Amino acid sequence: MRQRYAVRSTIVVAGLVVAVLAVIVQIIRIQTSEQAAVFLSQGDRYAGEFQMFYPERGEIYDRNGHLLAGNRTVYEVGVSLREMESPEAMASALSSNLGLTYDEIYKKLTESPETWEYVVVQDYVAVDTVEKLKRLVEQLDDAEDPRLSGLAFKPHLQRSYPENALASNVLGFVTRDGRGYFGVEEKYNDLLAGNPVQIWVPRDPNKATEIPKVPNGTTLVLTINRDLQAKVESILDESLSEYGAQNGTIIVTDPRNGEILAMAATPRMDLNNYGNYFSLYDNGSQYNRAIGMTYEPGSVFKVLTMAAALDAGTVAPETTFIDTGAIEVGGITIQNWNRDAWGQQNMTGCLQHSLNVCLAWLSSQMGTQAFYGYMERFGIGHPTGVDLSGEAPGRLKRPGDGDWYPVDLGTNAFGQGVAVTPLQMLMAASAIANEGKMATPHVLYAMLRDGHQYNVPSQYAGSPISAETARTLNEMLSVSLEQESSMALLPGYRLAGKTGTAQIPTDYGYDAFHTNVSFIGWGPVDEPQFMIYIWMEQPSTSIWASETAAPVFSRVAEQTVILLNIPPDVVRSQVTK
Repeated sequence: MRQRYAVRSTIVVAGLVVAVLAVIVQIIRIQTSEQAAVFLSQGDRYAGEFQMFYPERGEIYDRNGHLLAGNRTVYEVGVSLREMESPEAMASALSSNLGLTYDEIYKKLTESPETWEYVVVQDYVAVDTVEKLKRLVEQLDDAEDPRLSGLAFKPHLQRSYPENALASNVLGFVTRDGRGYFGVEEKYNDLLAGNPVQIWVPRDPNKATEIPKVPNGTTLVLTINRDLQAKVESILDESLSEYGAQNGTIIVTDPRNGEILAMAATPRMDLNNYGNYFSLYDNGSQYNRAIGMTYEPGSVFKVLTMAAALDAGTVAPETTFIDTGAIEVGGITIQNWNRDAWGQQNMTGCLQHSLNVCLAWLSSQMGTQAFYGYMERFGIGHPTGVDLSGEAPGRLKRPGDGDWYPVDLGTNAFGQGVAVTPLQMLMAASAIANEGKMATPHVLYAMLRDGHQYNVPSQYAGSPISAETARTLNEMLSVSLEQESSMALLPGYRLAGKTGTAQIPTDYGYDAFHTNVSFIGWGPVDEPQFMIYIWMEQPSTSIWASETAAPVFSRVAEQTVILLNIPPDVVRSQVTK
């Protein structure tokens, strides 16, 4: 009997051994088979997941390294509903720190759908607020008090502007969806934002170091001089108040290369609170009046007409003109700004006294083809190509247009019936200051990417006049300022420039009691290193640019030579010698 059980036991043991060996053999066969690699790869699919990573937005600096736009860490504050112990305690603690009412938070925590596991209480919470909440949670944890269990903080980046409204018209802003609007932020949005990357993220926390770093967006360096920008904005605000003007803009550029050193416009807004946009602007064209709004320039336009007439050989500086106070063009009588006759004048006198009649005579002598051909070459009626979003093209009526009349040949010569932006006018006049060459205005100085700096080369929009014409007119405009003892003069520096007083067009003609005033000027005359454009809308203390825009130009020029370290003419001449 015992022998029978021993045999059975042996058979059972042998069977088990065979079965175990079969299992082992099968395991080895599976692991070494061709299908093993497929099974392993399919297993890897469940060891992690693909996630989209968005790079950090590139920063923006001025030409001297001052940060104008960067990024700051903010937090999403939320609650894990499964871990929450006391909605009452949670609502009480959060309401006292987040600025929300107890009822608002309690409702979010208790009335969410049953399928929700997590509720966002508030996003874009500042670091200092989150630190307070974290300390409170730690204190309760130390006391083994679970009333704030489930409270979570998720960090992410938000665009920030450390100087609030400074250069806001140039920079633009970024909304919470990461999109740039206006200015540099919109124009270079793709560069700044970088490229989102889809990356395989392992679930194993020990493999976190295997996640590759996403390259940040491109950092931009602007041509803007932060200190000059601040001074110009201050002068603009003071001038609008002093002269009772509604709005205005001031632009400072380097006429040699088109670099925009400062560009101030009103109104400006705190870029960290872009929600105020709709309370400040009626439409997008008002965001930066320097490029977005067109107007009739008035007498500053006369420098272009004179440049064209000199370059075409129609007149020379010493050419005389007998001003009778009126001229007929296209069957319409044109008069001077004060309706007086100024008698015999040379071309410098025509500029000095800003004679409408003389300039209308010049355009009539040139003829429509030559006059409008030069205005086209000056870029009037076309965008400048500045690297800022929202530029308006302006308007230059020409023969053949439905709204052009023969009298326009005369009135256009002194800036009436022409629509320009301040920057268009400045670029056109840069040919006079820069040996006949127009530099395309731009705000981007360099790009920083992957540890390398790429400088942006200057570009030119053409040479509408010869270098000889530019030098001749440069001297004429300087003499004109000196002879009239203009309020635009700056002691120690020879400057060239021209005022512009433009009546405002209405449906019934021109408003003689309200004007837009402007001044364009540059210096030093022998070697122009800066160009300034002043524009103010409807000053109330005086309608004349000579009494409003001219002194503002002098103030801006003074700050410009100081901050750009441009010595007075006497010092520079001694150094040259």
